[in-house]
Amino acid sequence: MAALLKLPSRGRLVLLCLLLATLWEAGAGQMRYSVPEEIEKGSFVGNIAKDLGLEPQELAERGVRIVSRGRTQLFALNPRSGSLVTAGRIDREELCAQSARCLLSFNILREDKLSIYSVEVEITDINDNAPRFVVEELELKISELTTPGFRIPLKSSHDADVGENTLQRYELNSDDHFSLDVRSGKDGNKYPELVLERALDREEEAVHHLVLVALDGGDPIRSGTSRIRVMVLDANDNAPVFTQPEYHVNVPENTPVGTRILTVTATDADEGYNAQVAYFLEKNPEETSEVFELKSSSGEITITKSLDYEDAKFHEIDIEAQDGPGLLTRTKVIVTVLDVNDNPPEFYMTSATSSVPEDSPPGTTIALFNVHDRDSGQNAFITCSLSENLPFKLERSVDNYHRLVTTRVLDREQFSLYNITVIAKDGGNPSLSTDAHILLQVTDINDNPPTFPHTSYSAYIPENNPRGASIFSMMAHDPDSDDNAHVTYKLAEDIIQGAPLSSYISINSDTGILYALRSFDYEQFHELQLWVTAHDSGNPPLSSNVSLSIFVLDQNDNVPEILYPALPTDGSTGVELAPRSAEPGYLVTKVVAVDRDSGQNAWLSYRLLKASEPGLFAVGLHTGEVRTARALLDRDALKQSLVVAVQDHGQPPLSATVTLTVAVADSIPEALADLGSIRTYANPDDSGLTLYLVVAVAAVSCVFLAFVIVLLALRLRRWHTSRLLQASGGGLAGVPASQFVGVDGVRAFLQAYSHEAWLTADSRGSHVIFPQPNYADTLISQESCEKKDFLSEPQLIPEDKEETFSQQAPPNTDWRFSQAQRPGTSGSQNGDETGTWPNNQFDTEMLQAMILASASEAADGSSTLGGSAGTMGLSARYGPQFTLQHVPDYRQNVYIPGSNATLTNAAGKRDGKAPAGGNGNKKKSGKKEKK
Repeated sequence: MAALLKLPSRGRLVLLCLLLATLWEAGAGQMRYSVPEEIEKGSFVGNIAKDLGLEPQELAERGVRIVSRGRTQLFALNPRSGSLVTAGRIDREELCAQSARCLLSFNILREDKLSIYSVEVEITDINDNAPRFVVEELELKISELTTPGFRIPLKSSHDADVGENTLQRYELNSDDHFSLDVRSGKDGNKYPELVLERALDREEEAVHHLVLVALDGGDPIRSGTSRIRVMVLDANDNAPVFTQPEYHVNVPENTPVGTRILTVTATDADEGYNAQVAYFLEKNPEETSEVFELKSSSGEITITKSLDYEDAKFHEIDIEAQDGPGLLTRTKVIVTVLDVNDNPPEFYMTSATSSVPEDSPPGTTIALFNVHDRDSGQNAFITCSLSENLPFKLERSVDNYHRLVTTRVLDREQFSLYNITVIAKDGGNPSLSTDAHILLQVTDINDNPPTFPHTSYSAYIPENNPRGASIFSMMAHDPDSDDNAHVTYKLAEDIIQGAPLSSYISINSDTGILYALRSFDYEQFHELQLWVTAHDSGNPPLSSNVSLSIFVLDQNDNVPEILYPALPTDGSTGVELAPRSAEPGYLVTKVVAVDRDSGQNAWLSYRLLKASEPGLFAVGLHTGEVRTARALLDRDALKQSLVVAVQDHGQPPLSATVTLTVAVADSIPEALADLGSIRTYANPDDSGLTLYLVVAVAAVSCVFLAFVIVLLALRLRRWHTSRLLQASGGGLAGVPASQFVGVDGVRAFLQAYSHEAWLTADSRGSHVIFPQPNYADTLISQESCEKKDFLSEPQLIPEDKEETFSQQAPPNTDWRFSQAQRPGTSGSQNGDETGTWPNNQFDTEMLQAMILASASEAADGSSTLGGSAGTMGLSARYGPQFTLQHVPDYRQNVYIPGSNATLTNAAGKRDGKAPAGGNGNKKKSGKKEKK
């Protein structure tokens, strides 16, 4: 406003009208303003907020800003007042040169709506430039023969302003010979000419000094002066004349430098030196003189600098032709620059986004850009397209603005990244194009639930599996990314046989591996139906489930169970009847068995394992029926014992046996009478087996007796050697010793070499057990000796190992009889205190009696071999089989003649436990002996 106040009233009125017209046009969609040049920075231009229908403070909120195409920004938006202000110095002559109207166009972007508004500002001229002559001092030469009325063109003045502010008139100081005449050209410029008013006379006045003043129409008026010195010459009264008053030539902008574009010609009617014409370019402040070159002698015009249609569409060249004496004439050459397609389209990216969610609706704006071509006409006609078939399209807006928008919903799982190439192509021939690349990242949303490869799964696990065993592995895939693709697994809650599913099966939430928490039993349940759910970690999370069937595979872990014949609860044995008149194939009974397993593990087969009369009975392989294989004969025993085995077909097979007693009789009373008359030794093999056992025991006893004799001989030799050493050393007498030395020797032998053996019908199963050494240091009664086993805990030696014997321990010298305690006749004798072998007859007889007593006890089968549990026994009451469990302990029955005391294992008595028997079943043997 301060600038408006400085203008005259007429100028303010004109500016006000222009502002009103500008406001009216802004309402029609394009805003126009006007501002004078050279106003201060920040001066008001127009109210943008009002024209946009916004409040000043809304400009920043709605993202209203100025968009220009790379040139220096001359205007700015005042966010507080909402007005358009100048951003710097504005020089109309620099921007528009001599153009009649100086219009500056730019765009205003409203980012909240992505709307573009066109703004046009006219820069009005002020009188800030004075007329200026190129040559401040001009020298003219004129012949004195020049007739009055002769016109001499003068150097014109140049004023950069336009309109009223440009050059308006010339003035010349008063002179009697010269006057000034101003001629207007077709371009509107004023050209001064010096007119000779009367003939010159060099002898009267050789030089005339004139002052030429150029005035403009501004307020205040500005002027420029040029001093003219006129020299009067003689005889040259003709100036050069051009063939054309004005030359026109069209030159393409891509014409190479050095090309001759035109030749101007001027002729002079004079002769000689006065007719020699030279051509000169009129100096002016424009750059035209730098673009073209004029040869002074020939008048040829050549290009010295590349032409650019975008910088200047035409050039005006002022050429002067001067003869030898100095007369000149002027002509103008107008060079029109023709446009060629030498500029590709240029992109100006206004707004662009680098990422977009995949659920963005169609029509979402990705980028807003402007495309500009500096060429003109068809060369500047631009078409934009996309290089590929992508889900995007271009929408054209005003002033070559384009929007890149989506055409459909994007899917990150198909394409997560788009490299969009926008091609801008002009209409030239050949056409030029420019590519712009927009990289767009599609961000993920949780729109895909985890999916399993199959709709259902089946797993198989054998029963009796270990706890914690891996059953099955499941994997779900989520095509999303990051947390949206992180899958966790869990089992759906369920109740199986009254217990929660979580007590049977567990699943690793991260890997999807299922584990068994207990051992499964096929007989309890065959199949487990459960649901596995897979969740992702999105927000909100998505899930999917799948069914899993776990089948328990049967294993052969149940032996066949015999239902018939059932075992009696009273300990008796059931009896089946077979009449003597039964023919072959007669059904005696049927063995019924079941197997809790299934499939092949439950297929049962029956076979006759043992029969007292082979070939008399047969068992059905699959039915279990016991039938007679032949007719019964009178020699057949009345009581037949059958052992039937039931076996399944598992791997490995399991079996069970049942013993059947078949009575050959026609009725039950007859069967009872016949069975009562049967002897105890029904089996004739039992008596023969007992005989073999007695012979074997006697043979073992003989070998043992021979071994004892050899041992006693070795002991006697050692004793004799020790006596010799004592006699030679001396001083060792006085050590008390037992008077009954034979007992010590026998005890030492029994301590080191007592053993236990049992035999079976199969020699490969025989064993020999050597117990740990025991020490007998007390005397107990015969009654306690019968109840206690002298042997300690046995040590089992496998049959495939070599027999190893413990080293014989020396006799325990702590156990002695005093002189008064020695029984028999030897108690009155003075025996040797060193425990040597007795040499009297009574002691020898006593030792023999001990050995014979042992042999006699070994021969007694009922008191020795039948008393241990687990032995086959010698009597028929201990079973039909025969196995020798152990050889009796001979030390239990060693006695001393003349005394009621016997030797026993005192160490076992101190420990408070009975010595181990052959198989540890002492109680059962005692019960049988009692019976």
